[in-house]
Amino acid sequence: MPNQEFKALKPKGEFSFEKPNPKLLEKFPNPGVLVVTLTNKEFTSLCPITHQPDYATITIRYWPGQWCLESKSLKLYCASYRNYGAFAEELACLIRKDLEKLLECPVDVTVQLASRGGVIIEAVA
Repeated sequence: MPNQEFKALKPKGEFSFEKPNPKLLEKFPNPGVLVVTLTNKEFTSLCPITHQPDYATITIRYWPGQWCLESKSLKLYCASYRNYGAFAEELACLIRKDLEKLLECPVDVTVQLASRGGVIIEAVA
């Protein structure tokens, strides 16, 4: 595969973390894999009611056709949710929509919020 220049590989000061930014996501040609699973155990967003931070594990599974997801761009995309207020259910749907649009293939997204008040929420889109 020829050497590619990814736009996400630039100084971190050039990114904003105020709202989700799907333009950070990048793809590369599928070398022949059938399924890909990515897990981010350091996802942070805000509770839309209390505005307190919510911590989550995000698991993404997709069945690539022509494209695969570049992992550093996913890291930056997930970080763009840092100051965004949303419930787990909305997060799962938003992330899935953005990834399906980029990759043009089926994507499953699981958002598991860390326990708060003894309750763990898991939403799958």
